[in-house]
Amino acid sequence: MTQHDSHARTALVVFAHHRTDSLTAHTARRAAARLEAAGYRIDLLDLHAEGFDPRMNVSDEPDWADREKSYSDETQAHMQRILDAEVVVAVFPVYWQSVPALLKGWIDRVWNYGFAYGRSKPRLAGKRMLWLGLAGATADDPIVEGMHAVLETNLSEGIASYCGFSRSTVGLLTDAEDRPQRVDAEGNLLVGEAVAGAEREAQYADFDRRAGEFVDRFAAEELVAA
Repeated sequence: MTQHDSHARTALVVFAHHRTDSLTAHTARRAAARLEAAGYRIDLLDLHAEGFDPRMNVSDEPDWADREKSYSDETQAHMQRILDAEVVVAVFPVYWQSVPALLKGWIDRVWNYGFAYGRSKPRLAGKRMLWLGLAGATADDPIVEGMHAVLETNLSEGIASYCGFSRSTVGLLTDAEDRPQRVDAEGNLLVGEAVAGAEREAQYADFDRRAGEFVDRFAAEELVAA
C-alpha cells in the first residue's frame, strides 16, 4: 500500500495478471500514480502477487442465507479494503469479452451476499468504480463496439450498479498487442506484422495517453461529485 496524506481519500487499484512485466501491470501502476498525484492514498492490490485464490470455498459462505455470517479471514480482509476505499479501479486484460478468472474469483468471493449485495442499503453505496480493460483488438475492429457494450452490461450494470456503486465506467483500451489482429467474417484470425522501434514507442505512448485520460476523467468526476 502506498502511503499518502492521512486525510486523503483512498483509491483501491486492483489488477489481475500473472506477470509483473505485463502491459496490464504497467497500466495499473501508472493509474495508481495518476490517482496519487490527484490526491488519493493508494491501496494497490496485485491479486496474483498476493496469492489470492479465486476459488469460492465453504468458509467464504458458511451459511449463504445469513447476511450477518462470519466470512473467511481472507475474504473479510479484502472486504475491509473495499470499505476503506472511496473509489475502486480494476485493471485487467479482456478475456473472452470478460474479466480473467482471477478477477472474477475475487468478485465472487469478496463481493459476497450480505456484504456487497442483499441489503436494503448496500454497504458499497456511493462508491465509484472504473474498469480498465486491455484488449488486443485494434480500435477500428468492428468487434470493439460490441465488446464495450458487453463489458458495460456485465460490469457496470450487472456488478457495480447492482452493488450500490453510484457510478461505474468501463474504459476499453484497444491496441494492446504489438501485432494488429482481428477476426474475419469466417472466424479466421488475421495477425499483422509486429510493430517495432519508434512506431512501437509511439503506440505505447498513445496507449498510455488513452489510459491516463480515462483515469484523469474518472478522478475529476469524483472530485466534482464530492
